[in-house]
Amino acid sequence: MKLVIAIVQDKDANNLRTKFVEANIRSTRLSTTGGFLKSGNTTYMIGVEDDRVDEVLALINETSRTRQQFMTPPVNLDAQMDSTSGYPVEVQVGGATVFVMPVDSFHQF
Repeated sequence: MKLVIAIVQDKDANNLRTKFVEANIRSTRLSTTGGFLKSGNTTYMIGVEDDRVDEVLALINETSRTRQQFMTPPVNLDAQMDSTSGYPVEVQVGGATVFVMPVDSFHQF
């Protein structure tokens, strides 16, 4: 058995949940915040048999897409201002960060 922890952008979370339900994959959904954009994320914790890990990873991969987004970098008052300070820059966001870990035991009460 494995524990899959998947961190996805909020924009992809509902679609991924639907895919998990259709595939009969049980998951726990947590609201999280992180990254340098401090944007909303959703973390899924999934306990799954070893032979279904690839299926779970495939669903996450096909659902969690990267996208471009504009953000304004924070102003550093200690540094000299240059011509790009305070102007929006385009960054890549989204996708998924996934951890797969072995589980020694699993209990449901």
